[in-house]
Amino acid sequence: MAVHPLPQRSFVHLADIVQRPALLSSWERLRHRQAHWFVECVAEFTAAFLYTYAGVGSQAGFVLGNIAKLPLSSIFQIGVAYGIGCMLALSVCAGTSGGHLSPAVTIAFTLFNGFPPLKAVRYIIAQILGAYVACLLVYVQYENLISEVTAGMISAGTYDSTFFTPNGPAGIFGFYVMPGSKLGQVFLNEFVCDVIFGIVVFTLIDPTNFMVSPVMVPWVVGLTYATMIWSYAPVGVACNTARDLGGRLAALTIWGRAADGGAYAAISALANIPGILCGGLFYEIFFKDSSRVVTPDNIDMITGHKAHEEHSQKRHGSASSASSSYDDDKVSPQELGMA
Repeated sequence: MAVHPLPQRSFVHLADIVQRPALLSSWERLRHRQAHWFVECVAEFTAAFLYTYAGVGSQAGFVLGNIAKLPLSSIFQIGVAYGIGCMLALSVCAGTSGGHLSPAVTIAFTLFNGFPPLKAVRYIIAQILGAYVACLLVYVQYENLISEVTAGMISAGTYDSTFFTPNGPAGIFGFYVMPGSKLGQVFLNEFVCDVIFGIVVFTLIDPTNFMVSPVMVPWVVGLTYATMIWSYAPVGVACNTARDLGGRLAALTIWGRAADGGAYAAISALANIPGILCGGLFYEIFFKDSSRVVTPDNIDMITGHKAHEEHSQKRHGSASSASSSYDDDKVSPQELGMA
């Protein structure tokens, strides 16, 4: 595989200008030497938590407000909330773990970009757990209102027909479709949205893309996800296995097997994986071009990342992480394309 030289430049590290407290410095050494994998998992947990917490909170207001006939939220607000959640997740966590946020993205990077399989399994578990905890926390915060609405539904005789649907309290956490929905149509809706999302993700991680710099990635991801919700949520769209399984597990924890979602559960949990893989493959086949020039912004990001790895090794004696190995002053195009 061809390699390309990275420009030599000097860097100012945080340690050069800020003296951290002794306890935090000791933890930093331990983290780099032995717990780097754990910190990356914490970052993926946090990313999924932030994204889910923002979106599910808005969903709670929408669903409960509709039942109580109070204008607490809207589809537009839900899209904005999930979009901002994506932006926060990537802004906070991408520098530590790459900000995969979604099991489908992690699987795609494993298949197309050589992401380590064991690390991928850890990431996926952390992502699902982050979404699960976020959903449980939202439930605790909304518990009183959920209980009041549930009691009202029982009194009105609408509990059995509505509770485990998108319009019922369980629909805040687990994804459901309305009774009578055509699952084939729902699958098509989900799959097409996920293919588009996959194309966007692979566009954003292409280091030769002059149209979008790395600092714009959280914004584009957030707006793309929000657009999918604004346009296609009424039919049924999930786009993220972590959000779906985390929410489904939360609903099962709260209400038991009645919240399993039926046949649609498999579509909402899994359809995004082949969809995003197809989107990534489409981009790799038709748009990826190894002869293109890597953008200056991406060169800055890669050289900064390399300098971080080298500084960590010298300062803490840490081994290079599996996702960021470099050979002296060179980096392969494959590594440049990894998140």
